[in-house]
Amino acid sequence: MKALLLSAYAAASHRFWADGLEQAFPEIDWQRLELPPRHFQWRVRGNPLMWRLANHAVLEQSFDLVVATSMVDLATLVGLCPSLAQARKVVYFHENQFAFPRSSRQVLRPEPMMVNLYAALAADVVVFNSAYNRDSLVAGARDFLSRMPDRLPLEPWLSRLAAHAHVLPVPLPDQAVRPAGRGRRIVWNHRWEYDKNPEAFFAALERLVAEGIDFEVAVMGQQFRDRPAVFDTARAWLGERIVCWGEQPAADYAAMLDAADIVVSTTDHEFQGLAIMEAVTRGCLPLVPDRLCFPDYYPDACRYLGDVESLVSRLRGWLIDPASRPPLPDARQWQWPAWRSAYGEILGLRPRPDTA
Repeated sequence: MKALLLSAYAAASHRFWADGLEQAFPEIDWQRLELPPRHFQWRVRGNPLMWRLANHAVLEQSFDLVVATSMVDLATLVGLCPSLAQARKVVYFHENQFAFPRSSRQVLRPEPMMVNLYAALAADVVVFNSAYNRDSLVAGARDFLSRMPDRLPLEPWLSRLAAHAHVLPVPLPDQAVRPAGRGRRIVWNHRWEYDKNPEAFFAALERLVAEGIDFEVAVMGQQFRDRPAVFDTARAWLGERIVCWGEQPAADYAAMLDAADIVVSTTDHEFQGLAIMEAVTRGCLPLVPDRLCFPDYYPDACRYLGDVESLVSRLRGWLIDPASRPPLPDARQWQWPAWRSAYGEILGLRPRPDTA
C-alpha cells in the first residue's frame, strides 16, 4: 500500500501522531507532506495552494491511501490534484475549530471552521481522538450554520457523521508503565497559554501554601514569547517549593515525570490531553476537570468539579493522606498495541495472519 500523509499545521502532538502511525505500520510505503506550525490562518487556508505549487511531482503520483489532519483543505486539494480522488481518504481530527476557546483579542473567523467541514465532507473515513471532539464539532457546526444565511440542509449529514465517525485516540508508544508515586510532588506539563487556564492552577497552589500544606511543584511545558503573566508572579511566591521551571529537554522532562506524583490539569481546552497521558504512564496520578475530553478517559476518582475550590479540596486530601489516593489508571489502554488493529481497519489494511 502506498500512502500520502498530510499535516497542514505540524504542531508537536500532530508530529507525535504521524511518527507513531508510520512506525506502527512499516508495511505501508509512506510519503509525508507537512507545514510548520506557525501563521495559522494562512496555513489552514493556503495548504492546497502551497502543496500544489511546491510538491506537484509528489501529488501527481498514484496513492492507495491519503491520511490528512482536519486542518488540511482536502476538498480543494483533491480538486487541484484529481489523481488523489481514487485513493481511500481518511481525515483525523486532533481538534476542531468549533470548540476552540478564543481570547478577548481574537476575532471569530469562519474559514478554519469551513475547512474542518470540507475535510470531513471529502473524506471516506472520519476519525476523532475523543467522543468529546466528535460531539463538540457536531454541536458547534449546528450552532454556527444556524446563524449563517441560506439555512443549508446539513442536518442529515451531521447526524450521519456523529453516528459513523470513528473515535481512536493518538496512541502512546509501547513502553513499561511506572507504578504510582506516593510523594508530594505536583507537576504542570502543559503549554504556557491562556486556554490551559494556568490562573486556576496557581490559585489552588496559593491556597495550599496559605494553609501550610507541604508540597513541591515542577512547572514544565512548551513556552512562547507571549505568555500569561501569572507564571512570573507565581514563580516568585512559590520559592523553594519549585523543583523545576520551564521547558525541558526530552530526557530531563521524562526524568522529572518519573520523580513526580500528581499531574494536574485546569484547562479550558483539551481534545485528548497527551501530556496527562504521558505523565500517567510515568506514574503520576491525574487530577483533571470534569469537562471536555476527560470523562472519556479518566474515572470519577481522578476528576474534580472544575473549579478552584474543588481542586484545592482534592489536592489537600491527597497531599495530607497519600493512602486516600485512588489507583493509577492503566496507561496500557492508550498505547499502540491496544489500537493497532482499529487503526489498521480504518486505513483499509487486512488483519495480520497472526492477529486474525
